[in-house]
Amino acid sequence: MNIKIIGVGKIKEKFYRAAIAEYAKRLGRYCKFEVVEVPDEKAPENLSPAQMAAVMEKEGARILAKIKEKEYVYALAIKGKERTSEDFAAELNQLATYGNSDVTFVIGGSLGLSPAVLQRANQQISFGRFTLPHQLMRVVLSEQVYRAFTIINGLPYHK
Repeated sequence: MNIKIIGVGKIKEKFYRAAIAEYAKRLGRYCKFEVVEVPDEKAPENLSPAQMAAVMEKEGARILAKIKEKEYVYALAIKGKERTSEDFAAELNQLATYGNSDVTFVIGGSLGLSPAVLQRANQQISFGRFTLPHQLMRVVLSEQVYRAFTIINGLPYHK
């Protein structure tokens, strides 16, 4: 299985990069795992609705350029469906079973995901209603993907 996380912006903090690298190393025995960063759009603090839409559209185009047609896409969105870790593991396992071996997760920038990215997504997934820093969300997502593979393989990590 190929798992890809597309995130807007660079991770500057060493501790976030180290955590993601650790989960990437652990995931190496279960799947090909990669994190792809697309540049965020520089914008002033107070944006008009039109400016916000333009920023999201530009970031969305960068995201969509990194998604291949055959990829099954999860968009991370607050309004997405929440799952338990066990349900998430079962979904990933079912995707692999039915030939969806290329799975991509998309984490938007500070303004969220463009309508075009949400439309391209096969599903929207939520990790709760909290707002988390996008860098931290990459760590949380990496951990949950690892947890899913340990559940699928019956390993004790999940407990």
